[in-house]
Amino acid sequence: MNNRVGRDIHRRFSVKRNQITRYQLRSLFQNQSLPDWVRFTVGERLNKLPRNSSPTRSRNRCVLSGRGRGVYRFCKLSRIQLRELAASGVLCGISKSSW
Repeated sequence: MNNRVGRDIHRRFSVKRNQITRYQLRSLFQNQSLPDWVRFTVGERLNKLPRNSSPTRSRNRCVLSGRGRGVYRFCKLSRIQLRELAASGVLCGISKSSW
């Protein structure tokens, strides 16, 4: 497991820990019926949350290789690992297509 996988795991934990607070503050911040000073203070509190608690900072990674690009969501494998496992017959129901 490389360093990037560890950082991604840490980010996902931070997202889970601050998720409810972040959603509450975002809903208050986007509420147009509240006074501007309330929305401003809520925005300041939202900015004080850690950056890594934002869900967009986490990245889908391959569970075998840790690769961050070309990862299929349904099996959490990179395209390279998926091809190798399918060629060796480990994955059921996945085969090379030919026409």
